[in-house]
Amino acid sequence: MQRSATKRNWKRPVVVIGWIAAGLLLSMLLSAALGDKSIPAETVVRAIFGIETQGHAIDGIIVRDIRAPRILTAVLVGATLAISGAVLQAIFRNALADPGLIGVSAGGAAGAIVFIVFGSWLIPVSWTLVHELGINLFPMAGGIGVTLFVYRLALHEGRIHVTTMLLVGLAMNALVGALIGYAVFFSNDDQLRDYTFWSLGSLARANWNMLSWLAPIIILIMGALLSYRRQLNLLLLGEYEAVHLGLDVEKIRRRLILLTASGVGLTVALCGMIGFVGLVTPHLCRLLLGPDHRWLLPASALMGAAILVCADLLARISIQYSELPVGVLTATVGAPFFLYLIVRAKRQTSI
Repeated sequence: MQRSATKRNWKRPVVVIGWIAAGLLLSMLLSAALGDKSIPAETVVRAIFGIETQGHAIDGIIVRDIRAPRILTAVLVGATLAISGAVLQAIFRNALADPGLIGVSAGGAAGAIVFIVFGSWLIPVSWTLVHELGINLFPMAGGIGVTLFVYRLALHEGRIHVTTMLLVGLAMNALVGALIGYAVFFSNDDQLRDYTFWSLGSLARANWNMLSWLAPIIILIMGALLSYRRQLNLLLLGEYEAVHLGLDVEKIRRRLILLTASGVGLTVALCGMIGFVGLVTPHLCRLLLGPDHRWLLPASALMGAAILVCADLLARISIQYSELPVGVLTATVGAPFFLYLIVRAKRQTSI
Protein backbone atom coordinates (compact mmCIF):
# COMPACT_ATOMS: atom_id res chain seq x y z
CA MET A 1 0.00 0.00 0.00
CA GLN A 2 2.82 2.39 0.88
CA ARG A 3 4.66 1.56 -2.36
CA SER A 4 1.61 2.40 -4.47
CA ALA A 5 1.18 5.73 -2.67
CA THR A 6 4.87 6.55 -3.22
CA LYS A 7 4.54 5.63 -6.88
CA ARG A 8 1.56 7.99 -7.26
CA ASN A 9 3.53 10.77 -5.54
CA TRP A 10 6.32 10.37 -8.07
CA LYS A 11 4.14 9.84 -11.13
CA ARG A 12 2.43 13.24 -11.29
CA PRO A 13 5.59 15.38 -10.98
CA VAL A 14 7.36 13.27 -13.60
CA VAL A 15 4.43 13.64 -16.00
CA VAL A 16 4.19 17.41 -15.43
CA ILE A 17 7.92 17.93 -15.90
CA GLY A 18 7.74 15.77 -19.02
CA TRP A 19 5.03 18.02 -20.48
CA ILE A 20 7.04 21.13 -19.62
CA ALA A 21 10.11 19.63 -21.32
CA ALA A 22 8.01 18.78 -24.38
CA GLY A 23 6.75 22.38 -24.47
CA LEU A 24 10.33 23.63 -24.30
CA LEU A 25 11.39 21.43 -27.23
CA LEU A 26 8.37 22.60 -29.26
CA SER A 27 9.12 26.26 -28.52
CA MET A 28 12.76 25.73 -29.57
CA LEU A 29 11.67 24.15 -32.85
CA LEU A 30 9.21 26.98 -33.56
CA SER A 31 11.83 29.59 -32.72
CA ALA A 32 14.29 27.96 -35.13
CA ALA A 33 11.68 27.81 -37.91
CA LEU A 34 10.03 31.23 -37.58
CA GLY A 35 11.43 34.69 -38.15
CA ASP A 36 11.89 37.20 -40.95
CA LYS A 37 12.52 34.12 -43.10
CA SER A 38 10.34 31.10 -42.38
CA ILE A 39 12.15 27.77 -42.66
CA PRO A 40 10.40 24.39 -43.04
CA ALA A 41 10.55 22.11 -40.02
CA GLU A 42 12.28 19.38 -42.05
CA THR A 43 15.07 21.78 -43.01
CA VAL A 44 15.42 22.84 -39.36
CA VAL A 45 15.81 19.23 -38.20
CA ARG A 46 18.31 18.48 -40.97
CA ALA A 47 20.33 21.57 -40.10
CA ILE A 48 20.39 20.67 -36.41
CA PHE A 49 21.76 17.20 -37.15
CA GLY A 50 24.22 18.51 -39.75
CA ILE A 51 22.51 16.88 -42.73
CA GLU A 52 23.02 18.85 -45.94
CA THR A 53 19.87 19.87 -47.78
CA GLN A 54 20.21 20.68 -51.46
CA GLY A 55 18.70 24.02 -52.36
CA HIS A 56 18.43 25.07 -48.70
CA ALA A 57 22.07 25.83 -47.84
CA ILE A 58 21.25 29.39 -46.75
CA ASP A 59 18.43 28.12 -44.52
CA GLY A 60 20.85 25.72 -42.87
CA ILE A 61 23.30 28.56 -42.17
CA ILE A 62 20.52 30.69 -40.66
CA VAL A 63 19.47 27.87 -38.34
CA ARG A 64 22.95 26.72 -37.29
CA ASP A 65 24.86 29.99 -37.05
CA ILE A 66 22.19 32.57 -36.14
CA ARG A 67 19.11 31.06 -34.55
CA ALA A 68 20.55 28.01 -32.77
CA PRO A 69 23.02 29.90 -30.52
CA ARG A 70 20.35 32.47 -29.76
CA ILE A 71 17.85 29.77 -28.77
CA LEU A 72 20.36 27.95 -26.58
CA THR A 73 21.34 31.22 -24.90
CA ALA A 74 17.65 31.89 -24.19
CA VAL A 75 17.37 28.39 -22.68
CA LEU A 76 20.35 28.90 -20.39
CA VAL A 77 19.42 32.44 -19.35
CA GLY A 78 15.75 31.63 -18.78
CA ALA A 79 16.61 28.54 -16.74
CA THR A 80 19.10 30.50 -14.62
CA LEU A 81 16.67 33.32 -13.88
CA ALA A 82 13.82 30.95 -13.02
CA ILE A 83 15.78 28.61 -10.77
CA SER A 84 17.40 31.62 -9.04
CA GLY A 85 13.96 33.08 -8.36
CA ALA A 86 12.75 29.80 -6.88
CA VAL A 87 15.81 29.58 -4.62
CA LEU A 88 15.50 33.19 -3.42
CA GLN A 89 11.81 32.72 -2.62
CA ALA A 90 12.72 29.69 -0.50
CA ILE A 91 15.64 31.43 1.23
CA PHE A 92 13.57 34.44 2.26
CA ARG A 93 10.33 32.46 2.59
CA ASN A 94 8.55 35.15 0.63
CA ALA A 95 6.62 34.79 -2.61
CA LEU A 96 7.69 38.25 -3.80
CA ALA A 97 11.44 37.60 -3.61
CA ASP A 98 12.98 38.02 -7.04
CA PRO A 99 16.47 38.76 -8.42
CA GLY A 100 15.25 42.17 -9.56
CA LEU A 101 13.61 43.12 -6.27
CA ILE A 102 16.69 42.57 -4.12
CA GLY A 103 18.98 44.42 -6.51
CA VAL A 104 20.82 41.64 -8.37
CA SER A 105 19.72 42.77 -11.83
CA ALA A 106 20.19 46.45 -11.05
CA GLY A 107 23.65 45.80 -9.61
CA GLY A 108 24.58 43.84 -12.71
CA ALA A 109 23.37 46.61 -14.99
CA ALA A 110 25.26 49.18 -12.92
CA GLY A 111 28.47 47.16 -13.25
CA ALA A 112 27.96 46.97 -16.99
CA ILE A 113 27.26 50.66 -17.57
CA VAL A 114 30.11 51.76 -15.27
CA PHE A 115 32.54 49.64 -17.27
CA ILE A 116 31.09 50.78 -20.61
CA VAL A 117 31.45 54.46 -19.74
CA PHE A 118 34.48 54.65 -17.47
CA GLY A 119 36.37 51.55 -18.59
CA SER A 120 37.07 53.10 -21.98
CA TRP A 121 38.83 56.00 -20.21
CA LEU A 122 41.18 53.70 -18.32
CA ILE A 123 41.76 50.82 -20.76
CA PRO A 124 43.05 51.32 -24.34
CA VAL A 125 40.57 50.31 -27.04
CA SER A 126 43.16 47.98 -28.55
CA TRP A 127 43.03 45.75 -25.46
CA THR A 128 40.02 43.85 -26.76
CA LEU A 129 40.47 40.83 -24.48
CA VAL A 130 40.50 43.04 -21.37
CA HIS A 131 37.35 44.81 -22.57
CA GLU A 132 35.66 41.46 -23.24
CA LEU A 133 36.51 40.18 -19.76
CA GLY A 134 35.50 43.44 -18.09
CA ILE A 135 32.10 43.64 -19.75
CA ASN A 136 31.36 40.13 -18.46
CA LEU A 137 32.95 40.33 -14.99
CA PHE A 138 31.79 43.80 -13.91
CA PRO A 139 28.05 42.97 -14.13
CA MET A 140 28.60 39.77 -12.17
CA ALA A 141 30.58 41.65 -9.51
CA GLY A 142 27.92 44.37 -9.35
CA GLY A 143 25.13 41.85 -8.89
CA ILE A 144 26.99 39.97 -6.17
CA GLY A 145 28.00 43.14 -4.34
CA VAL A 146 24.51 44.65 -4.23
CA THR A 147 22.94 41.34 -3.18
CA LEU A 148 25.38 40.80 -0.31
CA PHE A 149 24.84 44.39 0.84
CA VAL A 150 21.05 43.94 0.89
CA TYR A 151 21.47 40.63 2.70
CA ARG A 152 23.68 42.12 5.42
CA LEU A 153 21.32 45.01 6.08
CA ALA A 154 18.32 42.69 6.26
CA LEU A 155 20.07 40.35 8.71
CA HIS A 156 19.31 40.88 12.40
CA GLU A 157 20.24 38.47 15.19
CA GLY A 158 20.82 35.70 12.67
CA ARG A 159 17.42 36.10 10.99
CA ILE A 160 16.36 37.70 7.75
CA HIS A 161 13.64 40.33 8.07
CA VAL A 162 11.77 40.06 4.79
CA THR A 163 10.18 43.52 5.01
CA THR A 164 13.58 45.08 5.63
CA MET A 165 15.03 43.10 2.75
CA LEU A 166 12.41 44.35 0.30
CA LEU A 167 12.74 47.95 1.49
CA VAL A 168 16.54 47.84 1.26
CA GLY A 169 16.22 46.24 -2.17
CA LEU A 170 13.98 49.07 -3.34
CA ALA A 171 16.40 51.64 -1.91
CA MET A 172 19.35 49.97 -3.63
CA ASN A 173 17.47 49.87 -6.92
CA ALA A 174 16.90 53.63 -6.61
CA LEU A 175 20.56 54.25 -5.69
CA VAL A 176 21.80 52.11 -8.54
CA GLY A 177 19.41 53.95 -10.86
CA ALA A 178 21.02 57.21 -9.80
CA LEU A 179 24.48 55.77 -10.46
CA ILE A 180 23.36 54.66 -13.92
CA GLY A 181 21.96 58.16 -14.49
CA TYR A 182 25.38 59.70 -13.73
CA ALA A 183 27.07 57.23 -16.07
CA VAL A 184 24.60 58.00 -18.85
CA PHE A 185 25.19 61.73 -18.35
CA PHE A 186 28.93 61.28 -18.97
CA SER A 187 28.47 58.82 -21.86
CA ASN A 188 28.82 59.47 -25.57
CA ASP A 189 26.44 58.31 -28.30
CA ASP A 190 28.04 54.88 -28.74
CA GLN A 191 28.08 54.22 -25.01
CA LEU A 192 24.48 55.37 -24.73
CA ARG A 193 23.43 52.84 -27.37
CA ASP A 194 25.24 50.12 -25.43
CA TYR A 195 23.38 51.17 -22.28
CA THR A 196 20.07 50.87 -24.11
CA PHE A 197 20.95 47.22 -24.73
CA TRP A 198 21.59 46.61 -21.03
CA SER A 199 18.49 48.40 -19.82
CA LEU A 200 15.98 46.78 -22.18
CA GLY A 201 17.43 43.29 -22.54
CA SER A 202 18.22 41.49 -25.77
CA LEU A 203 19.59 38.17 -27.01
CA ALA A 204 20.98 39.69 -30.21
CA ARG A 205 24.61 39.21 -29.07
CA ALA A 206 24.26 35.44 -28.78
CA ASN A 207 26.81 33.42 -30.73
CA TRP A 208 28.71 30.15 -30.48
CA ASN A 209 31.79 31.81 -28.97
CA MET A 210 29.65 33.18 -26.16
CA LEU A 211 28.04 29.80 -25.56
CA SER A 212 31.41 28.03 -25.43
CA TRP A 213 32.15 29.64 -22.05
CA LEU A 214 28.59 30.49 -20.95
CA ALA A 215 27.21 26.95 -21.01
CA PRO A 216 29.74 25.32 -18.63
CA ILE A 217 29.42 28.11 -16.04
CA ILE A 218 25.62 28.16 -16.17
CA ILE A 219 25.41 24.36 -15.93
CA LEU A 220 27.75 24.35 -12.92
CA ILE A 221 25.70 27.04 -11.16
CA MET A 222 22.38 25.28 -11.82
CA GLY A 223 23.85 21.93 -10.77
CA ALA A 224 25.04 23.49 -7.51
CA LEU A 225 21.62 25.02 -6.85
CA LEU A 226 19.86 21.72 -7.57
CA SER A 227 22.11 19.97 -5.04
CA TYR A 228 20.54 22.11 -2.25
CA ARG A 229 16.95 20.99 -2.91
CA ARG A 230 16.73 19.04 0.38
CA GLN A 231 18.04 22.00 2.39
CA LEU A 232 15.56 24.32 0.69
CA ASN A 233 12.72 22.01 1.73
CA LEU A 234 13.96 22.19 5.33
CA LEU A 235 14.07 26.00 5.16
CA LEU A 236 10.37 26.01 4.31
CA LEU A 237 9.69 24.60 7.79
CA GLY A 238 11.18 27.70 9.39
CA GLU A 239 14.62 28.78 10.55
CA TYR A 240 14.42 27.37 14.08
CA GLU A 241 13.04 24.05 12.85
CA ALA A 242 15.79 23.80 10.21
CA VAL A 243 18.47 24.50 12.82
CA HIS A 244 17.08 21.81 15.12
CA LEU A 245 17.22 19.38 12.19
CA GLY A 246 20.95 20.05 11.85
CA LEU A 247 20.98 22.67 9.08
CA ASP A 248 23.48 25.53 9.23
CA VAL A 249 21.00 28.11 7.95
CA GLU A 250 23.37 31.07 7.79
CA LYS A 251 26.02 29.13 5.88
CA ILE A 252 23.50 27.69 3.42
CA ARG A 253 22.00 31.13 2.82
CA ARG A 254 25.37 32.70 2.06
CA ARG A 255 26.23 30.00 -0.44
CA LEU A 256 22.88 30.13 -2.20
CA ILE A 257 22.85 33.92 -2.38
CA LEU A 258 26.36 33.90 -3.85
CA LEU A 259 25.36 31.29 -6.44
CA THR A 260 22.15 33.04 -7.47
CA ALA A 261 23.82 36.45 -7.62
CA SER A 262 26.63 35.02 -9.77
CA GLY A 263 24.19 33.37 -12.14
CA VAL A 264 21.90 36.39 -12.51
CA GLY A 265 24.86 38.76 -12.80
CA LEU A 266 26.19 36.60 -15.62
CA THR A 267 22.86 36.72 -17.46
CA VAL A 268 22.83 40.51 -17.14
CA ALA A 269 26.33 40.62 -18.63
CA LEU A 270 25.15 38.61 -21.61
CA CYS A 271 21.62 39.82 -22.23
CA GLY A 272 20.97 42.91 -20.15
CA MET A 273 18.11 43.24 -17.67
CA ILE A 274 15.37 40.67 -18.28
CA GLY A 275 12.90 40.97 -15.45
CA PHE A 276 10.04 38.96 -13.96
CA VAL A 277 11.08 35.55 -15.34
CA GLY A 278 12.49 34.72 -11.90
CA LEU A 279 9.29 35.92 -10.22
CA VAL A 280 6.57 34.44 -12.43
CA THR A 281 8.00 31.04 -13.33
CA PRO A 282 8.37 29.55 -9.80
CA HIS A 283 4.77 30.52 -9.00
CA LEU A 284 3.44 28.79 -12.10
CA CYS A 285 5.44 25.65 -11.28
CA ARG A 286 4.34 25.79 -7.64
CA LEU A 287 0.71 25.79 -8.77
CA LEU A 288 1.38 22.64 -10.81
CA LEU A 289 3.72 20.72 -8.50
CA GLY A 290 3.51 22.19 -5.02
CA PRO A 291 6.41 23.48 -2.89
CA ASP A 292 8.67 20.40 -2.99
CA HIS A 293 11.99 21.66 -4.38
CA ARG A 294 12.96 18.23 -5.66
CA TRP A 295 10.47 18.90 -8.44
CA LEU A 296 10.08 22.67 -8.27
CA LEU A 297 13.68 23.51 -9.19
CA PRO A 298 13.99 21.38 -12.36
CA ALA A 299 10.46 22.34 -13.44
CA SER A 300 11.25 26.05 -12.93
CA ALA A 301 14.43 25.73 -14.98
CA LEU A 302 12.60 24.07 -17.87
CA MET A 303 9.63 26.45 -17.78
CA GLY A 304 11.85 29.53 -17.46
CA ALA A 305 13.78 28.38 -20.51
CA ALA A 306 10.54 27.85 -22.46
CA ILE A 307 9.16 31.26 -21.44
CA LEU A 308 12.28 33.12 -22.56
CA VAL A 309 12.50 31.19 -25.83
CA CYS A 310 8.85 32.11 -26.57
CA ALA A 311 9.45 35.75 -25.53
CA ASP A 312 12.47 35.97 -27.80
CA LEU A 313 10.46 34.48 -30.67
CA LEU A 314 7.71 37.08 -30.17
CA ALA A 315 10.36 39.81 -30.01
CA ARG A 316 11.75 38.72 -33.37
CA ILE A 317 8.48 38.27 -35.27
CA SER A 318 6.40 41.14 -33.83
CA ILE A 319 7.97 43.77 -36.10
CA GLN A 320 9.10 42.83 -39.59
CA TYR A 321 12.86 43.26 -40.20
CA SER A 322 13.31 44.47 -36.64
CA GLU A 323 12.88 43.18 -33.10
CA LEU A 324 11.50 44.30 -29.79
CA PRO A 325 13.67 44.14 -26.66
CA VAL A 326 12.86 40.84 -24.98
CA GLY A 327 13.02 42.47 -21.54
CA VAL A 328 10.10 44.70 -22.52
CA LEU A 329 7.96 41.66 -23.38
CA THR A 330 8.74 39.81 -20.15
CA ALA A 331 7.94 42.96 -18.14
CA THR A 332 4.64 43.36 -20.02
CA VAL A 333 3.51 39.96 -18.74
CA GLY A 334 5.38 39.91 -15.44
CA ALA A 335 4.32 43.28 -14.03
CA PRO A 336 0.55 42.51 -14.04
CA PHE A 337 1.30 39.11 -12.49
CA PHE A 338 3.34 40.81 -9.77
CA LEU A 339 0.43 43.16 -9.01
CA TYR A 340 -1.86 40.14 -8.83
CA LEU A 341 0.42 38.52 -6.24
CA ILE A 342 0.38 41.68 -4.12
CA VAL A 343 -3.43 41.92 -4.23
CA ARG A 344 -3.82 38.22 -3.40
CA ALA A 345 -1.40 38.48 -0.46
CA LYS A 346 -3.30 41.51 0.81
CA ARG A 347 -6.63 39.66 0.66
CA GLN A 348 -5.21 36.63 2.45
CA THR A 349 -3.83 38.86 5.22
CA SER A 350 -7.17 40.58 5.73
CA ILE A 351 -9.09 37.31 5.99
